[in-house]
Amino acid sequence: MKQMLFKEKYPVFTLEVNKSETTYKNIDEIFAFLKQKIDNHPVATFIAIFDHLSHTKTFEDAVIADGIVDAKNLVFCFGKEIPTSKMLAVRPRSIGICEFQDHFDISMLEVPNEALHKVLENWLKEIVNK
Repeated sequence: MKQMLFKEKYPVFTLEVNKSETTYKNIDEIFAFLKQKIDNHPVATFIAIFDHLSHTKTFEDAVIADGIVDAKNLVFCFGKEIPTSKMLAVRPRSIGICEFQDHFDISMLEVPNEALHKVLENWLKEIVNK
């Protein structure tokens, strides 16, 4: 995974997966895999899948990067504590996937809990076949 600062302020982690590196053929198959991970996790809760591409296409002045075939977010939460009201600013979590003809571009914001960040990072790395 690559770490970057998106728009010079958002800590984002990205993983580009060539379709030749995975058995998953589309975003929905990847989300089925990740939903199973969420369902089996003792704390995580699945919330929704947001079809970002369909939503964006509803606007006359929509801007969509060239080559995007599909774009969705899987929304879930790892939270079992609210130690401060500010925690709600970083929850729930979202994994975004843009599908292109030959690859998937997967991204997520940094998880404030380091141990849970590693869990999520490992889930995403499992998308690549070894």
